[in-house]
Amino acid sequence: MLTAAQDAHGAMRVRAALRAGSLAVALTAGALPAAAQGWDVVAAPTLTSLRGVSAPSEQVVWVSGARGTVARSGDAGRTWALVSVPGADSLDFRDIEAFDAMTATVLSIGNGGDSRIYRTRDGGATWTLQFTNPDTAAFYDCFSFWTPQHGIAMSDPVEGRFRILHTADGGTTWKALPAATSPEALEGEAGFAASGACVATAPGGHAWIATGGGPESRVLHSTDYGVTWQAHSITPVAAGAAPRGAFAVAAFGPRTLVAAGGNYERPADDASNIALSDDGGVHWRPPAGRRPGGYRSGVAYVPGEEGRVLVAVGTSGTDYSIDGGERWIAADTLGLNAVTFVSSRMGWAVGPRGRVVRWRGNFGAMPIRIEKEPGR
Repeated sequence: MLTAAQDAHGAMRVRAALRAGSLAVALTAGALPAAAQGWDVVAAPTLTSLRGVSAPSEQVVWVSGARGTVARSGDAGRTWALVSVPGADSLDFRDIEAFDAMTATVLSIGNGGDSRIYRTRDGGATWTLQFTNPDTAAFYDCFSFWTPQHGIAMSDPVEGRFRILHTADGGTTWKALPAATSPEALEGEAGFAASGACVATAPGGHAWIATGGGPESRVLHSTDYGVTWQAHSITPVAAGAAPRGAFAVAAFGPRTLVAAGGNYERPADDASNIALSDDGGVHWRPPAGRRPGGYRSGVAYVPGEEGRVLVAVGTSGTDYSIDGGERWIAADTLGLNAVTFVSSRMGWAVGPRGRVVRWRGNFGAMPIRIEKEPGR
């Protein structure tokens, strides 16, 4: 397992032309300037490292991390309740999926019994242990859900194949899918438990797993809720060594994808850290313009923006794109691990020492000016 150093809608319709390189986007004089887009730090009830974040609404956000930490806010971060899992002080909850103010599921990482899944249905007052990893060779990294009842979790390879869990009853039972149809791993290949984003799902049974550490960065794609898989190389993303790879994958529907990563040992290195796909992950390409400013462990599409607005975070800062990932704008230098957006005006990210930040700005209120590029 690779743990990353352990520890405005109308305007959107013109952006397809950006992909052909025929147009450029600029903010109008009355628009919110790039400098005004960024993060505001909010008070959080912990100083432990956080790598899980999930926001089911603009008011509700859940975060998770080391020392069994789970916290919840129901008022957009103004106040928080520490709702950690009792007796889980030794666990590191690297992923959390929240469905509403009362219901959330957390995944802890580690070999053997350190990989566990818990769910609460009463806002964290009580937690139910749903799964304990029985295999000392397995190491669960991430999970994702199509619905509150229907989810998937992935482990690093066991005997040469990734281990896939599936639930259809909200986690009451988690079943390992047959090894014979689980994806084969390359030498050294694994997932990164850096941000809870190495698995993404989309309606219709689509699931993607981002990998690294091996000779290629890859995405593993299923169209049938994890029963069968196809592997595809993400050639624009760094590979060839344990700290390099695709750390996160996000989907806007079944065909539009972004993969983020790089080299966590070189956090300011902006080479080979982002890739885009228009065909469900079969083929990948680098962006047409500026990349994010370094290694990025988390990436998210902003809902309501037709797949054109994305935000990526990492230990060296945050970047956003308003043209489907083709060009990236630096937003902040705060070190962060994971990111999620619930709307064009509400997003969250988490990082070391209990850092929780809330997005400042409104992508939906950003007018744009369309200009011909020189020579066009």
